[in-house]
Amino acid sequence: MNKDGRAQASRSGARHGPRSRAPLYAALDLGTNNCRMLIAAADDNGGLRVVDGFSRIVRLGEGLAHTGKLSDEAMSRSYQALQACAQRIEARGPVAIGCVATQACRAASNGQTFLNRIEKDIGLKFDVISSEEEAHLSVLGCASLLEPDAEVALIVDIGGGSTEFSWVSPKEVIAGGLDAPILSWGTAPLGVVTLAEEESEPETDRDAWFDGLVTRLAEMISQVGDAQHLRQAFVDGRAHVIGTSGTVTSLAGVHLELPRYQRARVDGYWFDTGDCRAVITRMLHQSLDERAANPCVGKDRADLVVLGGAILDAVLRVWPAPRIRVADRGLREGVLMRLIAKHGGRA
Repeated sequence: MNKDGRAQASRSGARHGPRSRAPLYAALDLGTNNCRMLIAAADDNGGLRVVDGFSRIVRLGEGLAHTGKLSDEAMSRSYQALQACAQRIEARGPVAIGCVATQACRAASNGQTFLNRIEKDIGLKFDVISSEEEAHLSVLGCASLLEPDAEVALIVDIGGGSTEFSWVSPKEVIAGGLDAPILSWGTAPLGVVTLAEEESEPETDRDAWFDGLVTRLAEMISQVGDAQHLRQAFVDGRAHVIGTSGTVTSLAGVHLELPRYQRARVDGYWFDTGDCRAVITRMLHQSLDERAANPCVGKDRADLVVLGGAILDAVLRVWPAPRIRVADRGLREGVLMRLIAKHGGRA
């Protein structure tokens, strides 16, 4: 940070870590539920070498659906998280910083006002990106996880305030670089935070409640995007799904019985759909305390994981696949790749 406490990129170049002299880049994603940051350098294979990361559940969109505004409590949580990000950025000295805000700041009447305050106080300048731009960045960030032999792939990002869908041709994305084409995209106003404000898990008949919820969500999801002509590829097994969200990574971590969340074990994991649904059912029948005790869920996600599972289950009813590629990557990686390319690097 500079003398008045604001974060800034190094003007003389990156500060070099002990393992590499490659310049560093930072990406921040301020979503409806999470505040996430990555600091990385381009590696020799055209990918990213992450040197620092940060993720905190801030629930910026809490109450937004009812008031149309970001609450003082939600902004305070997010402000504190962004201060922590700024400190890490200052310690690493990246040559460039990319900050994007999504659904909560898009929808809130005071969203831009809050971001202006962040820029003034902390020095982090955020761009409020559209749903379409969000989809493109997620595709870019997940490109290395696409199965090149698949005819079609669906990248699903279950967020706090919305769920983004991108249908792509893996071969075209892999060949397309930063300008990878998207066959179709769409967004549904379904997110774990907003759904949590509308739905309460019952004490009894949880299976019936969950099935009814998934049925309703599937009806909404079936209307998203101009992609019905691609559905037969999923039915025939010629397509696959990539899930990029805290919901999918948490469920995968629970299934793998990890003693603590490990990105290296989860990112890129092929998650059998039957196993995924079995984990969701197990979570459904647990208490909040039991879910919170799982290190891959935790107390901040205990009341959200089943609702995220309902959205994922609904997606798979509409776009069936025998297994899901789990992505602990997406929007931030897409921002990083564009930053690196802009500054003459390759990732």
